[in-house]
Amino acid sequence: MTNWTRKAALLALCATVLATTVAAAARPADGTAVPPLDWHACDLPPGTTPAAGQECATLTVPLDHLAPDGRGVPVSVTRLLSDRPERRRGTLLVIPGGPGSSGVQRLAQKGPALREALDGAYDLVSLDPRGVGGSIRAGCDIPAADRRLVTLRSWPAPDGGISENAERSRRTAESCARNGGEVLRSFTTRNEARDIDRFREALGERRLSVWGTSYGTYVGAVYAQTESGRVDRMVLDSSGDPDPARVARGWLENMSRGAADRFPDFAAWASDPAREAEGLRLAVRAQDVRPLFLALAARLDRFPRTSDVPGVPLTGNGLRQALQNALYSDTAFPAMARLVKQSSAPEGRPVLPPDLSTTIPDEDASLVVATICNDVRWPGPGPGYAERVAADRAAFPLTAGMPVNIGPCAYWKDAPAEKPTRITADGPSNILMVQSLRDPATPYTGALKMRSALGARARMVTLEQGGHGLYLGHGTECGDRAVTRFLLTGHRPARDTRCAG
Repeated sequence: MTNWTRKAALLALCATVLATTVAAAARPADGTAVPPLDWHACDLPPGTTPAAGQECATLTVPLDHLAPDGRGVPVSVTRLLSDRPERRRGTLLVIPGGPGSSGVQRLAQKGPALREALDGAYDLVSLDPRGVGGSIRAGCDIPAADRRLVTLRSWPAPDGGISENAERSRRTAESCARNGGEVLRSFTTRNEARDIDRFREALGERRLSVWGTSYGTYVGAVYAQTESGRVDRMVLDSSGDPDPARVARGWLENMSRGAADRFPDFAAWASDPAREAEGLRLAVRAQDVRPLFLALAARLDRFPRTSDVPGVPLTGNGLRQALQNALYSDTAFPAMARLVKQSSAPEGRPVLPPDLSTTIPDEDASLVVATICNDVRWPGPGPGYAERVAADRAAFPLTAGMPVNIGPCAYWKDAPAEKPTRITADGPSNILMVQSLRDPATPYTGALKMRSALGARARMVTLEQGGHGLYLGHGTECGDRAVTRFLLTGHRPARDTRCAG
């Protein structure tokens, strides 16, 4: 071994020891020590395979960050170390959507593509938010019939009535108040941001870069607002309106506009002559697809069709919910067209997509309800909901009033413990937004509100297409290139720009 090799080895050893010491001795702002992480092979649910080299650990965080010496609860965390450490420039945190998505599974799915795109520039990390996956869980004991997607979401009755929705919402809120306890009350966006910073401390990192998608953009924006000095580079992918007076209530309401913006893409695809050979062409002209769909949904309202799942017929609201899910990605269009065909044929037996055929586990359903209700106060029960549903059904028949309907939050027993974080232009200019022009879940109009709130802190790249969740997924080469370049070099467009392809 040469003198230079010995020196390099000694420096590497010193760096490793220093990093380990920093991680072990990390202390957050509240002064409490963060226990070191014990990394091991990930044990993921059936059907999900860890990325090569992916590791998992358990991070203990305060149940109540405002009382850091009190009860600690487990949060599942994961990492995928750079496979080119000589090129490493930092750590990239992947924040999943939801509320309710697993960061551990998200990294398993996206880790290989991120590694390839970023060429070893980052260690990749993520976590399961409270209430998700391997993290602390809580359940409300919601009845199984109320835990199907078409019942957990408040789809009005065929005539627009909401009395059944109101009753279901009331009993869900009461069940959560009775059974959820202090753990359920801790499921908030603000606590997820605090848990992220505790994770940063445990990693021994001074700053994190961030890629947040969908609801994860709001989590990321809250983290950047409350811990601006801890953020290196941030990508917000498919953003919603961060209005602190509405938050998740506003995101739901915006889905009416999102579906209307996005449906023409499905109509164009489903009327293309290329669908003829596939047996999936729904109409000769794109403008005929929407009335065809609405007529079928109305017919299913009156006469639900027996499906491939015993005891679970396809209703009009089931068809509408299937469409809402399918609009996220062009890759889901064939299955949606097939469902329409099966439901239209006199002897057809529709095959339900998994989101409609299964019952959501109680802890998963409880987490989704709790997070949106704990974050912000919703209007209480009253005639205003019926009026809004009637108006929304008329303006946006594809979603039939569901996005503005009454839900459990109208009956929530506990007021939010904290006011929602207001996203502002205060902070470093280190944020890149990427957004599709026709997003069914977080429509462009809402993303513009996020862009306006961030001011000079951000630049936005708009993709002239439809879809939700863009980077290394449903986006374009142009959009992926802009995000990758930013994460690797820090370069952003000088002003907001558009990508045509």
